[in-house]
Amino acid sequence: MFGIFGQKEKQDLVLVFDVRSSSVGASLFKAQKSGVPKILMSVREPVLQSETVNVDKFLFSTIKALDVVAGQAFKAGFGVPKNIYCVLASPWYISETRIITLKKDRPFLFTLAMADELIKKETETFKAEHLEKYVKAKQEIRVVELKTIKTILNGYETKSPINQSVQDVEMTLFLSMTPEQVLTSFEEVINKYFHHKVIKFSSFTMASFAVMHNLFSDQPNFLLIDIGGEVTDISMIKRNVFTESISFPLGRHFIVRGICEAVSCTPAEAESYIALINAGHADEATLKKLGTIVDKLKTEWLKSFQESLANLSHDISVPYTIYLSADADFTTFFCIFIEAEQFNQYTLTESKFNIIFMDAETLHGSVEFEKDSARDPFVMIDAAYVNHFLIYGDTPGKV
Repeated sequence: MFGIFGQKEKQDLVLVFDVRSSSVGASLFKAQKSGVPKILMSVREPVLQSETVNVDKFLFSTIKALDVVAGQAFKAGFGVPKNIYCVLASPWYISETRIITLKKDRPFLFTLAMADELIKKETETFKAEHLEKYVKAKQEIRVVELKTIKTILNGYETKSPINQSVQDVEMTLFLSMTPEQVLTSFEEVINKYFHHKVIKFSSFTMASFAVMHNLFSDQPNFLLIDIGGEVTDISMIKRNVFTESISFPLGRHFIVRGICEAVSCTPAEAESYIALINAGHADEATLKKLGTIVDKLKTEWLKSFQESLANLSHDISVPYTIYLSADADFTTFFCIFIEAEQFNQYTLTESKFNIIFMDAETLHGSVEFEKDSARDPFVMIDAAYVNHFLIYGDTPGKV
């Protein structure tokens, strides 16, 4: 369940960073007991895009962008934040839903110590698996998120499992973790400006789930799709439960690099072409020049998208409601990709996907603003999540 970090005084100043693969954002806001934060300022700095994906250069560019926004937040003149949070998007964390089972022939008392031990063992197993698969040998990993999604005793879900007499226990956990080196690098940059002993980390997947579930509480089944610079994340929610996530390494930079390579242009020029296409202002020559290229890139991205849906669905249907987050200049671009295709084999309905953008308009009412503050959807989600669920401890369904 979402932790409660103590009861806060009204209007505490909070700083939240939003670290993505295409940019880094920061926001200072006043935490309010109403659950609706008041954003005082927000800034965002692009992560320098390289021609090819190089992990070390990528981390360096991200740290540089984080340094810029941390400095801007420090110079904003709103004072010292009481708490600092950092919300990570892909590829800066690894997450997974895990199921723990315990069965015995005779009834036993399911104690808090027993639950803690089961969770500890599962966490260590998860760390060991991902240490081998994704991280350089002998590099430490830190758990940044551990949520109990649900607990089933003797076949029945319960919110009060501790000290119950049972024979069969099933616990579903949501775990997120990040290489220690990455988190330490981020902490060092932030502490150049703000000397906090504790910087609390979370995943954007969990933040967006919590906020969208709260906004659309009558929608128990949906997909969360976050298209970042390097990675596209897809998460499936069924009956208000976070069931599964999958990623593939094609994001906005895949499109930009593809155009750059095909027409020998800079990333900025490629992005301007896409902006013209999105706005319907591209002339015939530009459309002719880019049409074949974009179609090829679209086909490759959709292939990975379809394969991911197939891996998510297994023997169950995929929800047809999609909450989509992407950089504003690419949201329409990817929406056209998805809407142009038929995915009835995944939804088990005749309906096309119903795509809802996680933009400032959709998030209206989740946050308040000082009059001159930028409407950045990513930090809006982060601030709403931190205020409503972490600081004041509300619980958005079964997470």
